[in-house]
Amino acid sequence: MTAEESLSHAEDLLARLEAARTQLDETQDADKAIEILQELAELAKEVEAELQRAKRAAETEAVTSPRPDAPAD
Repeated sequence: MTAEESLSHAEDLLARLEAARTQLDETQDADKAIEILQELAELAKEVEAELQRAKRAAETEAVTSPRPDAPAD
């Protein structure tokens, strides 16, 4: 997976996180609030993991990509 793909996936997860946060703001049911908080925690973990994947992919791409100012052989 490329850094760009990982970042795109992280953005999707953040959108889901925001939707869950909105649900939490709107609920009056304590049990539902606990369920949403658990979902938020899981989504936050997924976002963190995806950002770490993006970072590793970007580092790998930086090492393996030729520099644009490098002389051609």
